[in-house]
Amino acid sequence: MVILVVGILGFFQPKKPFFSMNDFTPYIERDRKNFWIVLFIFFSIFINSFVFFKEPFEFYIGYLVYIFLLPGFIIKYKFNRNLIFIFLTLFLVGIVGILTGNNTSSQFLKVYLGVFFSYLFYYYVVFELDFDIEQLFKWYLKGAYFASIIGIFQFISFLLNFKPGFRLFYLFNKWGIAPGGTFGIRINSVFSEPTHLGAALSAAFFVSVYNLFNSKTFYLSKFQSLVIIIVYLLSFSGLGQLGVFLTLIFILISYGFIRYLFIIIPICIILFNFLFNNVSEFRSRYEGLISMYTTGKFELGKTHGSSFILYNNYHVALENFENNFLFGSGLGSHLIAFDKYSLAKDFKTVGFNLNGADANSMLLRLISETGMFGVLIFLVIIFKCYVKRDVENLSYHWLISNALLILILLNLFRQGHYFLNGFPFFVILYYFNSVSYKNYFIEEQPILVETENQRVES
Repeated sequence: MVILVVGILGFFQPKKPFFSMNDFTPYIERDRKNFWIVLFIFFSIFINSFVFFKEPFEFYIGYLVYIFLLPGFIIKYKFNRNLIFIFLTLFLVGIVGILTGNNTSSQFLKVYLGVFFSYLFYYYVVFELDFDIEQLFKWYLKGAYFASIIGIFQFISFLLNFKPGFRLFYLFNKWGIAPGGTFGIRINSVFSEPTHLGAALSAAFFVSVYNLFNSKTFYLSKFQSLVIIIVYLLSFSGLGQLGVFLTLIFILISYGFIRYLFIIIPICIILFNFLFNNVSEFRSRYEGLISMYTTGKFELGKTHGSSFILYNNYHVALENFENNFLFGSGLGSHLIAFDKYSLAKDFKTVGFNLNGADANSMLLRLISETGMFGVLIFLVIIFKCYVKRDVENLSYHWLISNALLILILLNLFRQGHYFLNGFPFFVILYYFNSVSYKNYFIEEQPILVETENQRVES
């Protein structure tokens, strides 16, 4: 149901004119206030490995951003009636879920308020920064580069056995070392775990791959792009590996399937075989998923635990969907459904009932908590707002759109938290990138990606 917030954006019309995309005066010089706003925004995206407290809910540094900035945004821009309507609907569905025993008031309010404030905040951010989607995405790329630099430092520190270095000087309290991979460590940089890095940096990875194989670059130099690619691969994240495949597929689609068919497919096969034969984590997860989804059988000690956890949440989501197929059982209710339908509730071995609250996948959670209504609206947003590469009207929009779509898809597949690592920001950016493209297409102001090297900041 989270995506309903974005679905209603289709009825919004920007109240301010777009900045010219030729205006690249840095924010710190043009407006110091905007510089700090953007800085705080990206704290909320990249720094989620530190929590101030864990009860009654986990309080991240990004929540401080909401507290300080959101009230001013609301006063300045007021509430939109469409947003009020959609959140009122969400509230009523949640109340029904509580009354029918499908949810609890504490769980509902925790998720509902988090969804409401995060989507509202990032929506207002786009207004506050005058719909400059290109600049906002550029800031994200710079943040991804800095996170990757930290990842390189972590990797080198591990090779040198410099413990404070590869543990990032113990700055984060929701963070840990992830052993494994070819070198004995799976890099997670400032993120809680490699999976979070694989999701959050996936859009930057797509742009970096584009930059590496093109003579002209998009906002990142080839060196910066290479750093991001290296760290992304060093995460040895299963989700990151999926991000690699999606990147190759989307580039293939963007540049013509037939033209690159005989290049990309062999690369994908070689990459898959390398990962399967050399990365035990990838092989065990892959075999576990194939086994679970084809036979439905779990063998303790043989089936990968993460594969079972994902399959278990898949089972729970489908069971809950059958009983609440239209609107779901309400935000935050998957935990209750998990207690009812989990295949592992009688397991004596601990660890198999993890991710009961977030379903281990946002798509599964949407199916469970929002039913057909939320899932269909999400699909409409994905397809309606997608900007494909048009050789007749080349602009930066297709690159941003493909990059963000990969990030969204990876979160759908594996990240069940609705607003972790600024996910609402990327969904809203994906929407407004489409609006920006349509505006510039109408105004006949195409901005060629092939000339972007003139704007690169090394």
